[in-house]
Amino acid sequence: MPAAEPAALFPVQVQYVEARDNGDGLVATALSAHLHTLQSQPGFLGAELLVSPAQPGLLLIASRWACPAPQLALPAGAKSWVFEVQESRGAVSSE
Repeated sequence: MPAAEPAALFPVQVQYVEARDNGDGLVATALSAHLHTLQSQPGFLGAELLVSPAQPGLLLIASRWACPAPQLALPAGAKSWVFEVQESRGAVSSE
């Protein structure tokens, strides 16, 4: 059995921020601005702003942290969840 990856090689926490845009682009703009603020926070490893063609208007930020995710103010109407990484496979982009 191969040796396990050291825990320090993958994020300690993954934070998801979810919001729904009603088509005027205001929520998308607010989430984009929130995404921009994340990169200056300690422990930030990377994040993406995601949209789903199957769920129009649903936006999600997925961010990875080498420490506990910061408790930042969220855009109006957004919800947030934090998960701890228990296992990891493959490469995770930090771009």
